Amino acid sequence: MDALQLAINLIRRASVTPNQAGCLDLLSSLLGAAGFQCEFINSHDTENLFAAYTSSPGPSILFNGHCDVVPPGPLDAWNTSPFEPTVVDGTLFGRGAADMKGSLAAMTAAAIAFVQEHQSFSGRICLLVTSDEEGVGTYGTGYALQHLLARGEIFDYAIVGEPTSENVFGDTIKVGRRGSLSGRVKVFGKQGHVAYPHLAENPIHTVLPFLQALTNHHWDEATPEFDPSSLQVANINAGTGANNVIPGLLDFDFNIRYQPTQTPDSIQAVFNALAAQHGLNLEVVWTDGARPFITHDPKLVQALAAAVQSTTGSSPKLSAGGGTSDARFIAAAGIPVCEFGPINKTIHAANECVETIQITQSEQVYKAVIRQLLNGS
Repeated sequence: MDALQLAINLIRRASVTPNQAGCLDLLSSLLGAAGFQCEFINSHDTENLFAAYTSSPGPSILFNGHCDVVPPGPLDAWNTSPFEPTVVDGTLFGRGAADMKGSLAAMTAAAIAFVQEHQSFSGRICLLVTSDEEGVGTYGTGYALQHLLARGEIFDYAIVGEPTSENVFGDTIKVGRRGSLSGRVKVFGKQGHVAYPHLAENPIHTVLPFLQALTNHHWDEATPEFDPSSLQVANINAGTGANNVIPGLLDFDFNIRYQPTQTPDSIQAVFNALAAQHGLNLEVVWTDGARPFITHDPKLVQALAAAVQSTTGSSPKLSAGGGTSDARFIAAAGIPVCEFGPINKTIHAANECVETIQITQSEQVYKAVIRQLLNGS
C-alpha cells in the first residue's frame, strides 16, 4: 500500500469535525481487505473505527488517530485548495496533511504491510480512529476506548500519531502531556454612575490586582519532560456599552496547563486563597479538561526511540510539552502511550503541509515499532 496516496485520498475528503466524510469507510475497506476485523463504535454525531488483527497470543499494540480536521479558514489565505491535496517540490499541501492524515495513512500502511509480510507473529495489531478529536471529543477516543475495555479488550502499548516533531522530523517523542484546567469566573460589583463612584463598586478595578497576582503566581519549576505550569487569562468581558456607567459584573475565562506536581484541588486552593486576599465576590465554574500523565514504560519508549533513530538518524528528545491530545484517554486507562508524528509547524494554519518523505518514514517507524514489540527483534 502506498501511504502517500492514502494520505492524499484522506485529505481529499473534507472531514471537518465531527464529519468523517468517508475517511473511516475508506480505512475500514482497506483494513478489512487485509484481514483486520473492523467495527464502528458510534454515538451521537461521532464515528469511531476499531480494527484488529490477531495472529497468536502475545502483546497487543494500539495505534490511535483522528480523521477529523479543523475548518480551513479563509480560502484566500491558501495557495492551493485545502481539500484538493497538492504535492509541490516534495511537500504535500492540504488540510490535515500534518494533523493528522499523514500519520493516519502511515499507521494504516504500516499495519497492513506488517501482517502481509509476516504469516504469523506473536500478538495483536489494533487501530482506533475517531472523527472527533479536534472538537469536544465527548464520544470520540475516550468513549470508544471505554466501550472496548468494558468488553474485555486488552492493550499493552499505544502510539498516537499526533505531529510531535518540532524542527526536524524525528526530533521529538511525546511521552506525556500537561493537565488542563479551565475556569469561568463572574466577579460581582455594584453598578452605578461614573460621577458617583462612592455609590458603586467597579469589578474591573477590584479584579485587576487579583489577576496580576494570579498570573504572576509561581507554580513550579520546569523538569526534563515538563514545562512549568502556566496560567493564562483568555477572555475578559465587562461594561454596558455606555461610558458613563460603572459595571456591576465582570466575566473572565482562564486556563492553566499544569504538571503532575499540581492537582485540580491544589490549583483551586491557590485561586481561592488569592481571591480571598483581594476581597473579591465571585463565582467560578471549573472544567477539568485533562489530567497530566507521563509514560515510564521502558519497552515502549525505547522501541519507539530506536525506530525513530534508525529511520531518521535523529536522536529524539522525550517531551511532555504542548497541548492536550487523545493520549490522555489512553493514559487514564492505564495503558502505556507515546506520541510520534511529523513536524507540527503548520498545523491548523493556512497552507498546512508535510514533506512526503515524512509520511514514508513515519510508516517505516511504525512498522519498526510493531516488529520490536511483537516479534522482539
